[in-house]
Amino acid sequence: MEDHVDPSLVIEDRVDPSSVIEDRVDPSSVIGDRVDPSSVIEDRVDPSSVIEDRVDPSSVVEPPRYFDNQPREHSGTGVPLKNSAQGFVLVHAGAGFHSESKAKEYKTACRKACIKAVAELREGVCALSAVTTALVELENSPITNAGTGSNLNIEGETECDASVMDGKTLNFAAVGALQGIKNPILVARKILLESEKGKLPAGRIPPCFLVGDGAYKWAMAQGMASSTAAALTTRQSMASFKKNKRKLELADQLQNPQKRRSSNLTSDIYQPAMDTVGAVILDSCGQVAAAVSSGGLAMKYPGRIGQAAVYGCGCWAERANGTNAFSSASSTSGCGEQLVRTMLARECTCAMQKEDAHQALLETMQDKFIYSPFLTAEDSVLGGVIVLRCQESSENCEVGSGSRAFMVEFLWAHTTDSMCVGYMSTQDGKPQTSISRLPPEVSTGRSVAIEGGVCRLYNQST
Repeated sequence: MEDHVDPSLVIEDRVDPSSVIEDRVDPSSVIGDRVDPSSVIEDRVDPSSVIEDRVDPSSVVEPPRYFDNQPREHSGTGVPLKNSAQGFVLVHAGAGFHSESKAKEYKTACRKACIKAVAELREGVCALSAVTTALVELENSPITNAGTGSNLNIEGETECDASVMDGKTLNFAAVGALQGIKNPILVARKILLESEKGKLPAGRIPPCFLVGDGAYKWAMAQGMASSTAAALTTRQSMASFKKNKRKLELADQLQNPQKRRSSNLTSDIYQPAMDTVGAVILDSCGQVAAAVSSGGLAMKYPGRIGQAAVYGCGCWAERANGTNAFSSASSTSGCGEQLVRTMLARECTCAMQKEDAHQALLETMQDKFIYSPFLTAEDSVLGGVIVLRCQESSENCEVGSGSRAFMVEFLWAHTTDSMCVGYMSTQDGKPQTSISRLPPEVSTGRSVAIEGGVCRLYNQST
C-alpha cells in the first residue's frame, strides 16, 4: 500500500453514476463519530421492501461522525444466461489507503476476481469453490497485499495468512506466517477439505489451522506447488520495504534524545500499510462462503499472525437455520491486532440477523469496534468489512415452477481512509467497482463509512 498523503491533495475517484448503486452523500451530511438515537428520524417501512429511508441529516446534532451512503436496489446490468445457475460475489482489495494513482489497478483486481467467481457460479459451482477462485485472482495481482507482492516483514521476507469458511458445513481452515506458497488460500481450502474426510490414522484429529514451516511442509506433502521468495517479491514490495526500513532507522533516532535534538524529526514517520483481500459468495443453492488472505503489516516481526488466519476475526460464514433467518458471510481488513481483539468478522455476521442490516452494521462498527472495551487504549481503530446476507423468497416464483428466488443485501463499512470493493451477480453483464473514501474533514479511525445495496436473484429449474 502507499504511504499516507495529505487528504487535501487527494482528488476522489468518482465512478460513473450509471454504474453505481447508490448516490454519493453530500459531506455536509456527515455527522459525528456516534449517533444519538433520539436525534435520528428514521422512516420505517415494510421489511419486505428491503430499502429503507434513513437518517435526516438535519436532525442529527451529536458528534462524533459517520459517513452514510444509503443502500439502493441493484437489479443487474445484464440478462442471465439461459438455464445458468445464479449467485452473487462481493470482494474487497483492502481497507487502508488507496492512492488515486493506483485506483485503476485496485479496481481491475476486484473486477477480475468477480468475473472469475461469477463464471464458476453460472456453472453451478458451490460457494466454497467460487470464493477460493476469487481469492486466487486477488492473490495473483501484484497490486494487492496478498500472495504475490505482499508486504515484507522486518527481515525482508514474505509471510502470508489466509483462511476460508464454508457456511454450509460451518467448517473453517487457515494458514499463518506461511512462506514459499504463491496462493495461501489454496492451502487453507485443502486443509478444510482434508479435515472433512474424518480422523487420521490412529484416531488423530486432522488440523484446521497450520502455521509457519509446518504449514509449508504439510502443503508439500499434499503435492502443492512451491514458489521462490524472489517470485513472490515484486519491485513495488521491495521498494516499500527499503523505504520503510529507512523510516525505521530514522525512528530509532527519535529514541535517542541527543540525536533527536540535533535533527528535525518531531513526529511519527512510520505508518504501517494495512490491507487484506477477501470475498463473500452466495451460490445457487443459497449457501454462503467467505475467505480472506493477507501479507500482513509491513515490517512486521517474523512469525506475526494477523486476523486473516484467526477464527472469527478474518472471515465468517453461516447458513440460515432454526436460529438464523438469514444466511450471512463477512470478510475483514485493517489492523490485524485490533480485528483479532474484537472478532469483527463474526460480530458483523451475527449482526446481519437483525431486521435492519444497515443499522445493525453501523452499530456493530461503533459499539463492537471503534468503542470496543477491548480497544480503549487505541487512539485510532482501523478496519473494514464486507458483508452479505440472503434469504429465500417466494416473490415472482410460480407455485410448482421449480424456480427459487433470493433476496441479497450486501454492505461494506470502513474506518480507514478508503476501501476498494467490487461486486457482481450472475445476472450482471459486468462487475461494479468502487473505492469508498472517508471525507477529508472526518477523523480516520474514529469515523465509519457505510455503503451497499440489494439484489434479487432468480434460479430457474432446468
